[in-house]
Amino acid sequence: ITMFVIVGWPGGGSSDVQWCFSQVKGAMDDDVAEADIISTVEFNQSGELLATGDKGGRVVIFQQEPESKNQPLRRGEYNVYSTFQSHEPEFDYLKSLEIEEKINKIRWLPQKNAAHFLLSTNDKTIKLWKISERDKRPEGYNLKEEDGRYKDPSTITALRVPVLTPMDLMVEASPRRVFANAHTYHINSISINSDCETYLSADDLRINLWHQEITDRSFNIVDIKPANMEDLTEVITAAEFHPNQCNTFVYSSSKGTIRLCDMRASALCDKHTKLFEEPEDPNNRSFFSEIISSISDVKFSNNGRYMMTRDYLSVKIWDLCMETRPVETYQVHEYLRSKLCSLYENDCIFDKFECCWNGNDSVVMTGSYNNFFRMFDRGYQQDVTYEASRENSRPRSILKPRKISTGGKRKKDEISVDSLDFSKKIIHTAWHPLDNIIAVATTNNLYIFQDKLN
Repeated sequence: ITMFVIVGWPGGGSSDVQWCFSQVKGAMDDDVAEADIISTVEFNQSGELLATGDKGGRVVIFQQEPESKNQPLRRGEYNVYSTFQSHEPEFDYLKSLEIEEKINKIRWLPQKNAAHFLLSTNDKTIKLWKISERDKRPEGYNLKEEDGRYKDPSTITALRVPVLTPMDLMVEASPRRVFANAHTYHINSISINSDCETYLSADDLRINLWHQEITDRSFNIVDIKPANMEDLTEVITAAEFHPNQCNTFVYSSSKGTIRLCDMRASALCDKHTKLFEEPEDPNNRSFFSEIISSISDVKFSNNGRYMMTRDYLSVKIWDLCMETRPVETYQVHEYLRSKLCSLYENDCIFDKFECCWNGNDSVVMTGSYNNFFRMFDRGYQQDVTYEASRENSRPRSILKPRKISTGGKRKKDEISVDSLDFSKKIIHTAWHPLDNIIAVATTNNLYIFQDKLN
């Protein structure tokens, strides 16, 4: 797994932060096993833990080390905290279909005690995992030996009180709930509700509402499946709960629309409360218009006022009070518009890029090809492109902005569009909720970057 993490001051935008390399996780081999490819990246609410899921069904959790007293301006590094097999490959005998073990999404539950809980899902099954620490073990049993063998009752002549003795720290991951058999199609999203009791899961045609304690039933709250599948015109691509209004959620579609629903209106939210859609520019109309308008990710801002959507070529920021058009539009890689035909032929046009906000919603980030990732500073209206690469992986080396040549004479240090490597792509990104630390996944590696503090 390869992951990049970037760190900076809270609220620091791309205009005043110098990003530098912090860590890279995963083997740096050119020969990558399919099972090692990262499929999701997610910080917990405090940013202390960072979870990744891969195509092999594994979840790897990294923990941030405490800051060193000798180097107070350097943030602690992330080291492996726990690794466990979340999902195994299965076979649906009724449909004669293999169910991949690939982890599609990970979502952390708000922490309530010393243990941590997270939801992980593959195409069909969602699991609730408890990650806890143990540094003591009981000793001095009456009925069994220390190795676990039971004693002969006739040999017991005295009563002992078992005691807890210190042991090496052990991190345990145990499955607490399995939420299965509720989705006919592939799950693409899970989202925790702000009521801390329920969550939603979405597949191509339906969205279900679950209670975290109940595994044998869920409530269907959106169903867009037509009576005749030949009439199907769109599918659900992503869904998310509002960060502080427990009755509100949004879902995006392959047609480029976002529907906001209010669960107070009716039990089945097939009728949306708001529909966010931007009219298509007739000048950009082409054979590929429908494909590139499909929304691959939707994220509410942390303050709940805005939401961000990512389509193939752009990131859009919507004000929840205005449905007619986005308040901000950022071009991620507009230079690829002339390459759509070849991107269609190699299937890259169907890549589903994710996006994320920084802690105070002033900067947004998303990935691109050639292991580039883009940051857009909303206040300064500035954007920057960085590259996650092995060449920049010297400790605390500063990331240099990359420029793409879009035609004409190529300047020094610019990269030609024709030389971009479309097999190298950053689909999954995450931003620390409190600091400017980002993690970006490049195939099987996780890069971690931080801003230069001194």
